[in-house]
Amino acid sequence: MDKEIERKEIGRTRSGLRYGWTTGSCAAAAAKAAAQMLFSGQEIRQVRLMTPKGIELYLDVESVTRMADCVRCAVRKYSGDDPDVTDGLLIYAKVEKRSGDISALRVVLEGGAGVGRVTRPGLEQQVGQAAINKVPRRMITEEVERICRAHDYRGEVKVVISIPGGEETAKKTFNPRVGIMGGLSVLGTSGIVEPMSEKALTDTIYLEMKMLRENGYLYCYAVPGNYGADFLTERLGIDTDLAVKCSNYVGETIDDAKLLGMKGLLLIGHVGKFIKLAAGVMNTHSRTADCRMEVFAAHAAMAGADAATAREIMACLNTAETVEILKEKGILPDVMQTVMDRVTFYLRQRAGEGLETGAVVFSGEEGILGQTKNAEKLLRLTERQRKEQE
Repeated sequence: MDKEIERKEIGRTRSGLRYGWTTGSCAAAAAKAAAQMLFSGQEIRQVRLMTPKGIELYLDVESVTRMADCVRCAVRKYSGDDPDVTDGLLIYAKVEKRSGDISALRVVLEGGAGVGRVTRPGLEQQVGQAAINKVPRRMITEEVERICRAHDYRGEVKVVISIPGGEETAKKTFNPRVGIMGGLSVLGTSGIVEPMSEKALTDTIYLEMKMLRENGYLYCYAVPGNYGADFLTERLGIDTDLAVKCSNYVGETIDDAKLLGMKGLLLIGHVGKFIKLAAGVMNTHSRTADCRMEVFAAHAAMAGADAATAREIMACLNTAETVEILKEKGILPDVMQTVMDRVTFYLRQRAGEGLETGAVVFSGEEGILGQTKNAEKLLRLTERQRKEQE
């Protein structure tokens, strides 16, 4: 089998998607290889790493630099079939002897260029520390300690992880939104990248809200994406620092708010997505459900529209066309009133007791099309927090 194919075929999901390995695995493998070369004097071109998931990796070692008291080398990130902007980056580890013959072995781990710094509370690491999560920290430390003990070294060893290009790549990630600045995070709980981008997104939603909660906020906004964020700032004049981007995962966002003990969540989204909430659809991606025209047609009928109008709505390709028809028929306000009543019902059903939820639905052409009765209240409470925190 071709070496390149063999290297990357470490496993597949049941749907046939290829696994990859995390930045944490790369950092641990690079640190292990550098330590082996430092203490043995041998050249290492491939390193074996057992991941927390139990999958054994054999990773190629690249870009080796050897000096008297330190070795620096890299392992290349591979993301399998998961869409990941870090795919192909070299993750470097520099291992350096600091001082020998002390009472106990000590590994000092630091982040270098391209590794982000934590600037806000609520993450695994303290403010000011390198954004190297606890599982990769443990993997790196254990691998280096094992090499040191094998060579009977008792002293301090410094390990510096760096990612060339990490600062620029980080701008394409959620890192700046969660307070990791200047570079990428070194991540991974299993050591293996599973091609589950949905889980990565929902984990990020939770983390963003968790940070707001730990900074004293009990009310926040949720917007599906840039349309909602832009509407929040440009139309409502509200800063997005208290807004969590929920993508299509409205239900999971409500669940997170409940779990974290939030008191209020105001959802602000385009009618193309949020019309689905009136049917109880809490994942607004089109592959999950596309009931937009069905919802509009049903509520138009409730507002007195005839069968011909319902058929016309069902033939629409987008919600802009539908809104225009409802305006022409003079029933848009009535339709949106009953739509928002159903949105209120389903949001309450998902949230249960203890969390107040509301929604604002808009379009680019019309502005606010509808809002729940408590939307203004939630907006006031959310903005009051901001003033109290200033």
